[in-house]
Amino acid sequence: MTQKPVLAISADHAGFDLKEALKAHFADRVEWMDLGTDSKDSVNYADFGKAMGHAITDGKVERGIVVCGSGIGISIAANRFVKVRAALVTDVTMAKACRQHNDANVLALGARIVGIQVAIDCVEAFLNTPFEGGRHAARVESLGSC
Repeated sequence: MTQKPVLAISADHAGFDLKEALKAHFADRVEWMDLGTDSKDSVNYADFGKAMGHAITDGKVERGIVVCGSGIGISIAANRFVKVRAALVTDVTMAKACRQHNDANVLALGARIVGIQVAIDCVEAFLNTPFEGGRHAARVESLGSC
């Protein structure tokens, strides 16, 4: 039996419903480390981007998903951490490219931008698309010095 990958997931209040839907949809394939929020009560998206940044930086997980209303704020917060390569995506092509070319380790989604099926498709691509390495490896490596 193959062990399920462990992914962290975090969201603000605007992303709460999508976070819960993704957890339920992928429950048989992913072990989730839920970093919150735990309700639709208003919270600061930056706190949940930071939680993801700490989870990646501290080695608790290798990859994760962040969700807020647009995906913008929470991805900015997560990307403040050197080890995080969060990519905001709105379709499957972007989700594949963020893995193939950028070795993204955090997928950012906007709950008010993408529908649930598009989000599921993006997560599927994020989980199943490998990093190509090659010419992209030096570029990704250089991100650590930014």
